[in-house]
Parts: sequence; structure tokens; C-alpha cells
Amino acid sequence: MKLLAFSDLHRDLDQAAKLVEMSADADVVIGAGDFASVHEGLEETIAALSAIERPTVLVPGNNETDEALREAAAGWSAATVLHGEGTTIDGTEFYGLGAGIPVTPWDWSFDLDDDAATAQLTRCPEEAILVLHSPPQGHCDAAGSGDHFGSPALLSAIEEKRPRLAVCGHIHESWGCESQIGDTPIRNLGPTGTWLEV
Repeated sequence: MKLLAFSDLHRDLDQAAKLVEMSADADVVIGAGDFASVHEGLEETIAALSAIERPTVLVPGNNETDEALREAAAGWSAATVLHGEGTTIDGTEFYGLGAGIPVTPWDWSFDLDDDAATAQLTRCPEEAILVLHSPPQGHCDAAGSGDHFGSPALLSAIEEKRPRLAVCGHIHESWGCESQIGDTPIRNLGPTGTWLEV
């Protein structure tokens, strides 16, 4: 299965158009959150992406809520929004959890604390493809300051559930980062579109 995965578009409609073009070569497209910027521009960004006809998995970032993303994507028949739930595409299981994890310092942000994230991930099947917005602690989670902002709950879930692949975004300075937890590859995506095979 050939995946085209991206995160953190933040209202970049030109890049959305490029992803639409690229998607013709994908089996599945993954959007790992932050389509909007501080809850603005979500509808326009999703409308630009909705020309993607391949099966698409979306999770909310911390710049939009899951409810707003479901509403914006309601007319996009190829897209499935996941937040604490899974779906199966061509026999491959996907499980998604969006939001900023752990809680960010911004009062506008759509966040979950680690306990809530742990509860949401209990239903994740083993060896699924895990679509996150936030990175696991210590993996592709370093900001420009050198501080690590990943989630201990996401790290524990990956160690326990052993997903085939875990993708994330959220920490812009770590876009393009690759890491590994056990046998699970970790990728912090960024907006340019990353090709992955599973």
C-alpha cells in the first residue's frame, strides 16, 4: 500500500493543490492535523483538499476541533475523520487520534492531556497504522529550543500496540524527522507530502 501523508497545512491552499495532484499516485492519503490556523480557514483548506479521490484519513490538529473537522469534511466522500477511533481500508487497519497532546500553553488550542489520550488509545488494534497529530515523547518532538514536547501517553501506546507505522506532525521544527520505537517507524510529516509504503 502506497501512502501519501502530510500534516500542518495551516491554510496553505497552494500546497493543498499540490497534494491533490500528488494523490493520484497514492492508494491512501493521510492528513495528520492542523489544516486551519487558530480555528480559521478550515473550510477553505478542506474544500481545496476535497478534490482528492483516493481513500483519505484525517485527524484534527490542535488548530481545529474534531467536530469542526467532521463538519468541514462532511461533503468529501473519500475522507474519514478519526479521533479516538479506527477504520479499515483495503484490509489495512488505521487508528487516529488528533489534538495537541499533552496540553499546550495556548488557551485556544484543541488539546488532550495524557490520561485522556491513554483512554482514547485503548481501542487501537495492534499493528494498525497509527495517525496522530502530536509526536510520542522523545521521537520527532524537538522544538527549536531543543526542548522535547512529545507525549508520554503516545510513547506508551506505541510500545504496547506496536503499530506498523506511526505518523504525526505538530512540532514544526521536527518536520521530516524519522525515528523508531521497537519495530514501529515514526515520521513527523510536515506539509510537503511524504511517500510511505506499508
